[in-house]
Amino acid sequence: MIFEETHLSGAFVISLEKKEDHRGFFSRAFCSKEFEEHGLKPVGVQCNLAGNFVKGTLRGMHYQVPPAAEAKLFRCIKGANYHVIADMRPNSPTYLQHFGIELSSDNQSALYIPEMFAHGYQALTDGSEAFYMVSEFYTPGCERGLRYDDPTLNIKWPLPVTEISEKDTAWPLLNSVKPEVYL
Repeated sequence: MIFEETHLSGAFVISLEKKEDHRGFFSRAFCSKEFEEHGLKPVGVQCNLAGNFVKGTLRGMHYQVPPAAEAKLFRCIKGANYHVIADMRPNSPTYLQHFGIELSSDNQSALYIPEMFAHGYQALTDGSEAFYMVSEFYTPGCERGLRYDDPTLNIKWPLPVTEISEKDTAWPLLNSVKPEVYL
């Protein structure tokens, strides 16, 4: 695997290092030892699969806080999605900064999302699917979220939003609540 750190400390784009021959290719997609060597929390208490029927569908921005803060490893396995992460660590020099990347079945890259990073993604194709691993179990009392259209973040999504859950449109705006609400 090839690890490339983003401008947000601890967040990585992970590309496959393929070994090819006449049959096709082989590549390691996850290795806890390699993750630890890069200072990353190994992920793997749950694996999830999410599918989106139509392009423009948006999911997020979600994260969990301690004691169930979770790291995630996302990969698009069908079609294409645009992923955005936002640093929610108050003491971080990149607090409230975000990073976006297209993940697709063609580029086969993955995004490692550290603990205390909000994450959301938008389907760029009909029928897209994402497979992801998380480091902690879903814990409703520790769940937090941000509005995808929060002006403080000013995220530029590539498409108009065609589908989104009521829950994801109901998160409060960052400037309307005390910062501790997000911790």
